[in-house]
Amino acid sequence: MTQTNPEEKVKGEEVQELSEEDQKIKDEVEELVQKVKDKDDGLSKAALELLRTMLKTATGTVTSIPKPLKFLRTHYPGLKENFASRANTFGAYTLFADLLSLLAMSCATGQDQTECLDFKLKGDLSIVDQWGHEYIRHLAAEIANVYRRRKEANSPVDDLMQLVTLIVPFDFKHNSEPQACDLLLEVGRLSDLVEHCNADNYQRVCHYLLSCADYIVAPADRKSLMTAAHAVCTKLKKLSEALRVAMLIGDLDLVRETFASCDDPATKKQMAFQLASQRLFVEPTGDDEIDEIVGNAKLSELFLYTARDLNTMEPKTPEMICKTHVQDQRTTALSATISSHTQNLASTFVNAFANAAFCTDKLMTTEGNEWLHKNKDHRMMSAAASLGMIMLWDVDSGLAQVDKFLYSNEEYIKAGALMAVGVLHCGVRNECDPALALLSDYLENKPKDLRIAAIVGLGFAYAGSRREEISEALLPIVADADTPLDVCVFAALALGLVFVGTRNENIVEIITTAIMERADKEAQVADPLFRLLCLALGMLFMGQQAEVEAALVAISTLSPGLASFCELTVKTCAYAGTGSVSLVKQLMKALVEKIEKEEDARHQAIAVMGIGLVAMGEPMGAEMVRRTFEHILQYGEPVARRAVPLALALVAISNPLLVVTDTLSKLSHDPDAETSMNAIIALGLVGAGTNNARISNMLRQLSNYYAKEANHLFLVRISQGLLFMGKGLLTLSPFRSDRKLMNRSAVAGLLVVLHSCLNMKSLILDKFHFLLFYLVTAMAPRFLVTVDDALKPVQVSVRVGQAVDTVAVAGRPKTITGFQTHNTPVLLSHTDRAELATDKCCPPFPSPSSFHLTAEAVPRNSTAKEN
Repeated sequence: MTQTNPEEKVKGEEVQELSEEDQKIKDEVEELVQKVKDKDDGLSKAALELLRTMLKTATGTVTSIPKPLKFLRTHYPGLKENFASRANTFGAYTLFADLLSLLAMSCATGQDQTECLDFKLKGDLSIVDQWGHEYIRHLAAEIANVYRRRKEANSPVDDLMQLVTLIVPFDFKHNSEPQACDLLLEVGRLSDLVEHCNADNYQRVCHYLLSCADYIVAPADRKSLMTAAHAVCTKLKKLSEALRVAMLIGDLDLVRETFASCDDPATKKQMAFQLASQRLFVEPTGDDEIDEIVGNAKLSELFLYTARDLNTMEPKTPEMICKTHVQDQRTTALSATISSHTQNLASTFVNAFANAAFCTDKLMTTEGNEWLHKNKDHRMMSAAASLGMIMLWDVDSGLAQVDKFLYSNEEYIKAGALMAVGVLHCGVRNECDPALALLSDYLENKPKDLRIAAIVGLGFAYAGSRREEISEALLPIVADADTPLDVCVFAALALGLVFVGTRNENIVEIITTAIMERADKEAQVADPLFRLLCLALGMLFMGQQAEVEAALVAISTLSPGLASFCELTVKTCAYAGTGSVSLVKQLMKALVEKIEKEEDARHQAIAVMGIGLVAMGEPMGAEMVRRTFEHILQYGEPVARRAVPLALALVAISNPLLVVTDTLSKLSHDPDAETSMNAIIALGLVGAGTNNARISNMLRQLSNYYAKEANHLFLVRISQGLLFMGKGLLTLSPFRSDRKLMNRSAVAGLLVVLHSCLNMKSLILDKFHFLLFYLVTAMAPRFLVTVDDALKPVQVSVRVGQAVDTVAVAGRPKTITGFQTHNTPVLLSHTDRAELATDKCCPPFPSPSSFHLTAEAVPRNSTAKEN
């Protein structure tokens, strides 16, 4: 923006004829300026006092400066010279300096000018508020600039800190908390916020700090912002919000400390629900009710209560979901040519996804289990495992249903039952640990399929739990070079799920060693499963950002093609959901390379998915990368193009944006078979749990279009099952609490499925179709439920509408728009936010703003639970 010299501007203004009143003010100002320059100190002091009074009492409009200040600006150079000639023994020296400080603000000609601060440092340092808000704002900006320069020069900053201690209280007193936060952030004094916050302003302060943290690059600086917000909440005993901030920081010790510090029973239940939504299983507290909440023991009960309230308990059959009865006769005849076993397997998954967590269906929970035997060979494993998804979260009833298959003489059925045990335990903690007791017996000296099923089941059952017993059981399997590759890979993936984001040194070392040892065997490197070892390593660094550098050094010793693949896999996992622009640039650079052999360009597919993975947590970044994907589709290599649908699915998981679904619809008809198959499964992931009518129509059209293509039709059916997942009560979105908290276990499970889709024909469309069950780690309810002190559901009136960004907005703005009032339980879509519509509640948390199983409101003597 071009800046105008104040003197030139005023000269231009003088050409205009002044009114009588303005002329009088101008003459008076000029007279006082002459007296200020007088050698008589007494006369100068009196003139300065009159000028200060005139400036403080003058009024102006919003778009103009006060008249006395306007006429005084032309005398600024002369007054500066006069001030320089005076000794600091002059009686009105500080007053003169304060006046010049104000003039310097209005006459500043560049961003590097610091005359306003220079004169203020020579003035009265005990008062800063005499010239108003704009002066304070300008002074704070100059303090930040000077502070930075002095720190670089190792100069003292005590005088600047003296001004800061005066400006911050002024800002808080006049509802300018964001301005105070900015100043304290610049001078490294965020800890001072605690003493200025109270019950009236802490929400604005914390909201601003957490929003700023999203734009901070350095992890240490980002953590300092969040730590300050946590300290504010802790001081004011807002422990539910403090726990949310502790989870944002990612410090498990701080989470435990915050949770343990709560003495209020209602608030502690609220906090327990928050921990349960993130699947952070802290040590037992001794309070059975609290431990049940943290362990998600009530999840199935409240899910079924919501289903009954919303009248969705009636089981859905695959025919009802896929609407095969309305297909034309020609399509039905063409589909009949496809293997019945493939069609039955597709129906198994559709049934599992659609009836997930409802504990009843019309295929697997009926007497006789005829459906199980309609599947053949390895397909029986997924059929039996689907029972675990139908009984999801209901441990007692689920084990009773699965138990009979554990004694089957058919190996595949028994393997599926083992996997079902892990699936139904996913996200639930039980003090008896039945999953570990049942599955650990099948880890050694058993047929390979049983070992794989038991290992996968352990990964599901203890995802994110960091249980040392799991590492003790699985590490020897990964470390043994004689272990079959598929067993080793699934053991590594299980360890990655259980210890996701922990960068456990022992596990990192063993998986890295396994990759290096097997990298020398060409047959194993060529196996598509081998690439999942790299993903298992990446899971351990999920969200750890710069902490991954040491591991990348070890990876760099691999062969060039494999090293690039593994490095990008691990690095993108480390920066998942961070919105790191610098990493996105590196990934774009990898896509520019022209590589002749397709097998050497596999890392480009990881680069494309990595862009989506990094940007998925930041709305603006997600919007930008969607445009980037358009360029990749036009100019990218075939390998990169095939990964674009999967990356789009990551960016919009369970969020069917029109622009995304249109792009995927076009790609689902792509001439390249792999691209079209990825687009089909991506449609299911984008619409997962939403019952979106538009996507449903697209998938029905695709089922007609690909009636003769067995693989494509199979994936269309899978996507239809995902679309109606949980009959619209579940979501795959890994983000919780107003899309601020990322569930790492959920992201890890999604990545296993998406990486498998890069080799669709060799994995999901072959005998490893059970990889689709890794989606269970991301499944979570998407509704709001309120419960009383006894954890019994109660109805509360809430307003549900589109979330509005109110960061740093003055006053008390509305946080939602276009809202409707409902009684709980109520469904929440991806961008919805809920707030209480009644004054009869006393919430320990400001409003029901997150999306999954987080207690957000407490009716009087009751607690609220948002799923």
